[in-house]
Amino acid sequence: MTIYTLDKIADLIGAKVQGRGDLEISSVATLESANENQLSFLANSKYRSQLESTQAGAVLLSESDAKDYDGNALVLSDPYVGFARVAQLLDTTPAAAESIHSSASIDPSAQLGDGVSIAANAVIGKNVILGDNVQVGAGTVIGQDSIIGSGTRLWANVTLYHDVHLGQDCIIHSGTVIGSDGFGYANERGQWVKIPQTGGVRIGNNVEIGASTTIDRGALGHTEIHDGVIIDNQVQIAHNDVIGANTAIAGSTTIAGSVTIGKYCIIGGNCAISGHLSIADGTQITGSTNITSIIREKGVYSSATVATDNKLWRKNTVRLRQLDDLFGRVKSLEKQLKS
Repeated sequence: MTIYTLDKIADLIGAKVQGRGDLEISSVATLESANENQLSFLANSKYRSQLESTQAGAVLLSESDAKDYDGNALVLSDPYVGFARVAQLLDTTPAAAESIHSSASIDPSAQLGDGVSIAANAVIGKNVILGDNVQVGAGTVIGQDSIIGSGTRLWANVTLYHDVHLGQDCIIHSGTVIGSDGFGYANERGQWVKIPQTGGVRIGNNVEIGASTTIDRGALGHTEIHDGVIIDNQVQIAHNDVIGANTAIAGSTTIAGSVTIGKYCIIGGNCAISGHLSIADGTQITGSTNITSIIREKGVYSSATVATDNKLWRKNTVRLRQLDDLFGRVKSLEKQLKS
């Protein structure tokens, strides 16, 4: 268990100590559940009432909230970011692998950097390059000619096909498949003719990809995920997509082929983005939105409808089918009024 004093944490995250700097902190917790050896945070005003009753040894607070708090605190401009930094310091997540297991299959042509760890039953293919301190989880497969940057972690049962390049300090969660074939076929008189997918996948530094996500290889050229992108669980990214730096994509979103998404975008869960589109830098797309045309200017875009009573939904569905007829009748009335 790692233990830090408040003074040490403040130095590491750039905060100001209010109260006992020698207080020892072993973990983080919510305001409601924290004890005297834990650090909590207040980032949402609706939890301010819990600040009065919390048993936390110290709390991460903004300047304005710290003025009304008598207990120990770490004061900084963004308590939630502060919480993330402290949670990293006190992280107890085990390594994906801690040594090179005897059951791992490693091709003689593979190059392994210093400190590489490979867990049981992992497979490392021909001409693979693993950078320093790479961790490869149990049952993970890394295909021929793939390159993994230093400090990257692949959890159990990840599959990387051939010619997949991962940058430094990436995290790839269990069940994810990177470099599988894109959905490329030609139709000849009702028969599907497969188009070989000869591109690869190129993923930048500090990218995190959630469990059971799939990223297709390029048909011609590469599918690209740029630096700092975070991708949730069960996301589908099709062939030749390009995801700009520091974009976030929430779970169950599906992105069709040849889509270019800009930098610093935020895409909610269960969205669907049609193929061959581009989305401007800084765009936000709310959950369950369908994107079917190019977005040239950043903004917040939505298209989902909220759940309603079933009887009302049925009536509205019927009325929606009558919308075109209603539009024609309104246009006709407008012409009559003008004449």
